[in-house]
Amino acid sequence: MESTILRSLKWGKIHLVLISILAMRHPWIKTHTPDSYRDGRIKKSYRHMKQYTLIIISAILLLISCNTKEKKTQDSLPEDASRPNIIFLLTDDQRWDALGAMGNDIIQTPNLDNLANDGVLFTNANVTTSICVASRASILTGQYVSRHGINSFHDTLQGNKLENSYPLLLKKNADYKIGFIGKYGIGLGQPKQHFDYWAAEKMHQPNYENEDENGDFIHYTDLVGNRMDEFLDQFGQGEQPFCLSVSFKAPHCQGGDPRQFIYQDKYKDLYADIEIPLPETAGDEYYDFYPEDFKHPIHPTKGKILENEARKRWGIRFPDAEKYQETVRSYYRLITGVDDCVAGLVKKLEALGVADNTIIVFMGDNGFYLGEHAMAGKWFPHQEAIKVPFFVYDPRLEKEKRGQKIDDFTFNIDIAPTLLSLANVPIPKTMQGINAMSLLDENKAIRNDFFYEHNLEIPTIPKSEALVSKESKYIVYHELQPVYEEFYDLENDPKEKVNRIDDPAYKDEIKRAKTRFQELKECAK
Repeated sequence: MESTILRSLKWGKIHLVLISILAMRHPWIKTHTPDSYRDGRIKKSYRHMKQYTLIIISAILLLISCNTKEKKTQDSLPEDASRPNIIFLLTDDQRWDALGAMGNDIIQTPNLDNLANDGVLFTNANVTTSICVASRASILTGQYVSRHGINSFHDTLQGNKLENSYPLLLKKNADYKIGFIGKYGIGLGQPKQHFDYWAAEKMHQPNYENEDENGDFIHYTDLVGNRMDEFLDQFGQGEQPFCLSVSFKAPHCQGGDPRQFIYQDKYKDLYADIEIPLPETAGDEYYDFYPEDFKHPIHPTKGKILENEARKRWGIRFPDAEKYQETVRSYYRLITGVDDCVAGLVKKLEALGVADNTIIVFMGDNGFYLGEHAMAGKWFPHQEAIKVPFFVYDPRLEKEKRGQKIDDFTFNIDIAPTLLSLANVPIPKTMQGINAMSLLDENKAIRNDFFYEHNLEIPTIPKSEALVSKESKYIVYHELQPVYEEFYDLENDPKEKVNRIDDPAYKDEIKRAKTRFQELKECAK
């Protein structure tokens, strides 16, 4: 309301100037000079002036009123028939290149590829924090961790942060039916009471192996698919639009299970005959150059020497060439399982007759090491850990805009403002992301760099922050003693093999990067 009034007043001022100019051309204004007041005509002149002033004021008020009504109509929601349904699909630990549409010619993801290639594919999507709990909060709120404050597995999204998350804003401001399915993964509490449909496990990390209502085995990906059908049967053809948020567990590992990536049995032979190339940075030399307190952090209270979590998990998943092949194949099999689930989703939408008015948005919650830098997991600011797949499939989009690949930076914090914009719901000023679809416009706002943060209190994962641009990357592990820094020339070293932090040739560039890093760190708060 406040912004509408301010805009109306702004337009009122413009109209006042225009009317004043017109008024100066009025015969009464042109002929009545100060002489009128000297020859007894002042009363008549004043009466004419008063009448004309009232006309001007009335005209201004009418114009302001019309503009306010026009803005109110623009901000208000369209008829239900023209308001799109929205489905947001989120995978867990799917890195940017684990998708056929992103150039991976091994993995089989034909259904996701079709949506990506017929929609808008964002080829340079990143997360601002590479861990599920923080990234998922950023996705819901459109905010950096520095602002939303979800910085541990015990923090709960609540209060204004929850109220200004995209599902609740869609429900409040646009009368959407909202549903959530799958891994919620944020803190100890769940906002079930705010949703029209809720099917998330209470545990932070669901199990792949489950039983259905008949006691028969069902894989978690298939369980998610069944729940999507259930939601659509209930809300898919209603008078109100719907927004369904689906959070797959796949391809996240099953913690504590030696199998790690537990796929459906039907995929056991998939990729079996394919040799997957080792990463260029798989050798120990790309890990050994790190300082000792990175490789073996000390527990802050117990004083115990620990092993870096990324290296510990590397020993489970990638200790030799044979295990590497099986791990990556299993990881790919889980993603193919998601792809088949998406195929079922598309068929369901078509059967219900709502496919032409349902937008599908897809993203991974963070990247994932597949042996790069001799590590596993995510957390640190290397490209493999922070880049994710992201596309928007909008069947209403003009034909000439489909199939575009956008290489501008996009982030997990862009999901919430993008979904709100697609539903014609205003973006709160507290959100730090943008509507990613605005990057299709000629006058787009391009972001040349961004601040990365990973400051969760996990003793086996040293905290890190970074400044990332397309050309370079500055990384700082600010709690190591001494502080450890990295600088990579991404244009000439995209695999981040050579740390240039002590290279005199990069002295000025590093200085500029540190200054910019501090600026963006403040902006993230």
